Amino acid sequence: MSAIIQKFSVADNPQLPGMDPFLFAVHHYDLYPQAKGQTMAPDASLLGRNIGMDFSGKDGWSMYHGTTVPGFPSHPHRGFETISIVEEGYVDHTDSEGAQARYGDGDTQWLTTGAGTAHAEMFPLLHNDGPNPHHMFQIWLNLPPEGKEAKPHFQMFWAEDTPHVTGTDDNGHGYDVKVIAGAFGDTQPLAPPPESWAAAPDSDVAVWVLRLQPGAQLTLPPTNYAETIRTLYSLRGRLTIEGETLEQ
Repeated sequence: MSAIIQKFSVADNPQLPGMDPFLFAVHHYDLYPQAKGQTMAPDASLLGRNIGMDFSGKDGWSMYHGTTVPGFPSHPHRGFETISIVEEGYVDHTDSEGAQARYGDGDTQWLTTGAGTAHAEMFPLLHNDGPNPHHMFQIWLNLPPEGKEAKPHFQMFWAEDTPHVTGTDDNGHGYDVKVIAGAFGDTQPLAPPPESWAAAPDSDVAVWVLRLQPGAQLTLPPTNYAETIRTLYSLRGRLTIEGETLEQ
């Protein structure tokens, strides 16, 4: 069966709409300067920024709610999941359940907030001899009713453990698919958290990161249901889907 497809460009809005159970996705792309010594803070003036609420993108980066290190200090969540896909740079995670992790450069963190937890997501700048680019997506995924009061659950999908599907099309152009949730053909993802919609075998929930060489063609696996909706966020380049072209 073929799915209904929604298409959005991330260039227009860093908070991208979804369709239940996908609430939305947030896109962070910050070209942070070098760090100030070992402080993990930007070696740059913060004048002109609304510190504590800086989403300005001034000079190509934001402090967000951070005052020294960029990021999001401890804040509460309840009743949904966050899937943080870090393509470049790092995130320091701590939460009220006692979990801690530094992850990045291809890692994914999956957090089930369930009955409620508080967590911090800071973006440490680790290089004091050059720039610190940071690039990540965070997807907010609703929980099924029976998972709303679940015990919070923290899970890491390290880059080296995350399955990929690679290949070439009929014209020799390559592609790579990072499989975070939902099988891609015969390739199975790592096990999702137990309370997630993605853990239900008949849910059709999938999260994939697609990279195509210029000119490459890729056919997604069929959905299980005609009413399944797939949302495609176009990040870079020009993409054509069933005759309709999406610019960045």
